[in-house]
Amino acid sequence: MTGTEPASPRIDTTKPHPARVYDWYLGGKDNYPVDEELGRRIAGLNGDAPRAARANRWFMHRATRLLVGQGISQFLDIGTGIPTEPNLHQIAQQVTPDARVVYVDNDPIVLAHAGALLRGTDDGVTEYVQADARDPRQILDRAGAILDLDRPVALSLIALMHFIADEDGAHEVVDTLVGALAPGSRLVLSAMTADFEPEEVEQGITAYKASGVTLVARDKDRFGRFFQGLDLVEPGIVSVRDWRPELADGESDIGPGPVSLYGAVGVKP
Repeated sequence: MTGTEPASPRIDTTKPHPARVYDWYLGGKDNYPVDEELGRRIAGLNGDAPRAARANRWFMHRATRLLVGQGISQFLDIGTGIPTEPNLHQIAQQVTPDARVVYVDNDPIVLAHAGALLRGTDDGVTEYVQADARDPRQILDRAGAILDLDRPVALSLIALMHFIADEDGAHEVVDTLVGALAPGSRLVLSAMTADFEPEEVEQGITAYKASGVTLVARDKDRFGRFFQGLDLVEPGIVSVRDWRPELADGESDIGPGPVSLYGAVGVKP
């Protein structure tokens, strides 16, 4: 932490927040009863929700391992949520100690915990920026003070874009972010789909909406639009559980059955 974050606003514990619900799915402690209530409601409708959260988390781990192995040493992780260990900076800096990582989120509880969770990264740089994903220009301006945007950056949008609808500018957000990055940069993105479990996913969307949270499921073609103009890394667009399993390290078996999130990595030419 180097002081690029603004003063923390009050944490609203009366409404669930996706970052804290996700933390509950992962077995974390940085959530409130309102988040647990929604998490349990979703899990009651679809028992695979916590399993999908773990598979999504492991997709992030595997993608980070791949990219540091390819020489990427700068990461911009937007919608980071609670930085539950091991998080992106720990995986990246284990291989590349001087890797620079910028986390971005708009939940004040993430800021409240970031100082303690991100401490102990003296070799590299790990910073937290409080900003809204819908304001990519602000994110780029503030991240540019920490990252060298003239060199390749891995842009990580993990389980974020399904909270922004197409009509609210989801693709424009991604296009703006990718457009500002140097050639050779990577886009790592996962998002919800109803292609595998349409009824269960629709029930989850309804439950989130009742709690005031927008949730969008995209089919493979709509998901693929995020990677327009990029070169997809093998195996392309697949369920997060099926993306590069050979890169797994210490992941437990989540068992058979689909996981309703697509994941992919693209390279900017």
